[in-house]
Amino acid sequence: MKFVAFERTLQGTGASRRLRNAQKVPGIVYGAGEPAKIELDHNALFFALKKEAFHSTVLEMELAGKTEQVILRDYQMHAFRPIVLHVDFQRVDATTKITKKVPLHFANEENSPAVKTDKCLVNHVVTELMIQCLAAQLPEFIEVDLGNLAKGGSLHVNDIKLPAGSKVVLHGKKNPVIVSVSEQVAEEEAAPVVTAPVAAEKGKGKKDEKQNKR
Repeated sequence: MKFVAFERTLQGTGASRRLRNAQKVPGIVYGAGEPAKIELDHNALFFALKKEAFHSTVLEMELAGKTEQVILRDYQMHAFRPIVLHVDFQRVDATTKITKKVPLHFANEENSPAVKTDKCLVNHVVTELMIQCLAAQLPEFIEVDLGNLAKGGSLHVNDIKLPAGSKVVLHGKKNPVIVSVSEQVAEEEAAPVVTAPVAAEKGKGKKDEKQNKR
């Protein structure tokens, strides 16, 4: 993906506020040289952030007539308004080793024996993985085939086929679960409730007593 950035000369809280009032977003690009202060069109950035590829691929940034390869490192949103407050990018090249979250795309779930035959529920325990690789090998996503998933089964990190040159950063965890299968709980049929006309019976009893006394 390609986007356009502009050089930013002013800095500070007041300058950032003026930029935001002008529908611009302040940002910075670091790595492989001096950090560069930039600004971007707010609406273009806001809608780009809604695209999965903008978060997980190497981007082409056009700045001052030159094109650089960068990856999105961080961005800040307003607490309750749909406004991007700041954005950070990192310069990369083919030899830059990076660590970045990559989304998982699940395929063939509806055709698996767990779903198609046994009507089980498939739980996506993890929807993204932290991947370490060269920037040139960064995948946009990792496909997880659930076609062979069976009742009572599960998939772990070690079961996933990773792109060449990539490895998962587990932070000390040992082969965590990615997908689990659980049986659907059948709804219990509610038994019909029979309410005895207690009040009516009591009333009838009192009436009979009065008649007997007479």
